[in-house]
Amino acid sequence: MPETATRILALGHHQPTRVLTNDDLAGMVDTSDEWIRRRPGIATRRIADRDESVTDMATAAAAKALANAGLRPQDIGLVTVATCSAIDRCPSIAAQVAGRLGIPDAVTFDLNNGCAGFCTALATADHSVRASAARHALVIGAEKMSDVVDWTDRSTCVLLGDGAGAAVIGPAAGEQTASAGERGARGTHGQGIGPVVWGSDPTRSDAVRLLDDWHPRFAQEGQTVFRWVTAELPGIAREACRRAGITPADLAGVVTHQANLRIIEAVVRQLDLAPDAVTAQDVVDSGNTSAASVPLALSKLVERGEVPSGSPVLLLSFGGGLSWAGQVVTCP
Repeated sequence: MPETATRILALGHHQPTRVLTNDDLAGMVDTSDEWIRRRPGIATRRIADRDESVTDMATAAAAKALANAGLRPQDIGLVTVATCSAIDRCPSIAAQVAGRLGIPDAVTFDLNNGCAGFCTALATADHSVRASAARHALVIGAEKMSDVVDWTDRSTCVLLGDGAGAAVIGPAAGEQTASAGERGARGTHGQGIGPVVWGSDPTRSDAVRLLDDWHPRFAQEGQTVFRWVTAELPGIAREACRRAGITPADLAGVVTHQANLRIIEAVVRQLDLAPDAVTAQDVVDSGNTSAASVPLALSKLVERGEVPSGSPVLLLSFGGGLSWAGQVVTCP
């Protein structure tokens, strides 16, 4: 059955105004600016005020994406928010965002796949638009990780930040159509959102976790994550490119989950990218913002004009579960 080809129409992002530096953290726990820059590669991170919620940040990013797309609230048929740090369970953050933006009758739901959440949500929304269940979708990654970090744990408190990024997706120009089999066979370079590569390894489900009955705290096994990501993610990246009908050398940019600068560098070194390909390194300024990190970094690259419109960009995420999701998209 023919499907509607989709693409990202526009992006938007939001970060809190408060900047937390490495020197600030050195006054809180036993660490230093030199150690943090050398290990996770982070210089600063943004921290939300007590009264700024996940919903506030998600709404701000979504409003910018909607305005950049030139669409009206009533044009949106699906709203999904990828988050693992929201304290609200019902109504969903997505429903609250829709209410604040005046989106009248969209299906709304939150999706929790940890740091892999945005790419998972993007694929889910892409499938819905392709199947004509919604004409336009609003996909948001939003996190307030400062609410779930242990500020006495020097191994994790230096990593995390707050923020949100959003994407509006809809039919690609000309509404090119193909069957699912044809799309997988010939790829999607130039068509918008490529086939997703996603999955999980439940044997490593404790590697990244946010567990507790009443006050969740972020914890991870850093070396386990580093070894798994650097060994497995390059293959996942190459498969996402293959399904999109391109090679890594064709990419204009790569936006991985912004977990750690050393991880990002170790992964992209294995991809044989073109010399002028751009690699997002927003982790340096924003820290690890979990499900918000991919759309936040991508939105900044587009806003600064660092990736040409219409060029292929690889999105790649990984996180708790241990889960992963990635796809090649056409830069809006």
